[in-house]
Amino acid sequence: MIKIGEYNKLRAVRQTDNGVYFTDKEETAEALLPNKFIPDELFEDDILELFVFKDHENRLTATTQEPKITLNKFAFLQVVDVNDIGAFLDWGLEKDLLVPYREQPTDLIEGHWYIVFLYLDDRSGRLVATARYLNRLKNRNVDLKPGDEVELLIDNETDLGRNVIVNHRFKGLIFKSDIFQELERGMTCKGYVKAVRAEGKIDISLEPTGVEKISANAQKILAKLEESENGFLPLTDKSDPALIRKELQMSKKTFKQALGGLYKRRMVRLEKDGVYLQERAEA
Repeated sequence: MIKIGEYNKLRAVRQTDNGVYFTDKEETAEALLPNKFIPDELFEDDILELFVFKDHENRLTATTQEPKITLNKFAFLQVVDVNDIGAFLDWGLEKDLLVPYREQPTDLIEGHWYIVFLYLDDRSGRLVATARYLNRLKNRNVDLKPGDEVELLIDNETDLGRNVIVNHRFKGLIFKSDIFQELERGMTCKGYVKAVRAEGKIDISLEPTGVEKISANAQKILAKLEESENGFLPLTDKSDPALIRKELQMSKKTFKQALGGLYKRRMVRLEKDGVYLQERAEA
């Protein structure tokens, strides 16, 4: 079965004036790869991984172009045109992606960027984006646990911190106290599950937790020391938290934990004026 809005491994079956038709393993349908996207030295029965969508005539069409969003995913995309039908987004393909007016909480503005969700419209069978994406996040049956690494899409800022979209499925929150780097709406980054509450709310940290946190941030401190001219970092366990945050993008608590781990391994020497890389301190 050919899946619309996703990548499919398809087999080349026949050449036409308009391009090459590809079919799925079960040969249930065919999708046309237009001539302009046909790679050099393509032969019958060759297998290609192609993104599939429906064109303006409702025909299955394949492309070698890489979309910025795929089915049932979220992305931060720019509006490139607005007309009577709706707003159109640049999503990496020749044909822009439609956001109908019914899927706009407020009128989208040309040139502006928005978080959207890609779905398959039941009536037309075509791919459509919606800017009304919050109802697509269902925090039920959350299959995550503390410490899990997750993919984040940064959303809006609130009084508590930053809302985030977790693994394209759930809504999460990074509390202000856990933010030690610049976050902008639409950014993607890795995060870590800090807690999953009984009601399904997910607390997210930008830093690994537990033992992994010490190791990851210890590496960050070592990197800073190695980058410095004399293997020295003017930070101690008594330094101002804001200074630590500025230099290392981590909390003071995390800094002390990581520093303690390095000290136990005899990789650094601690002095009143700061931290020295051990091998250079002994040179």
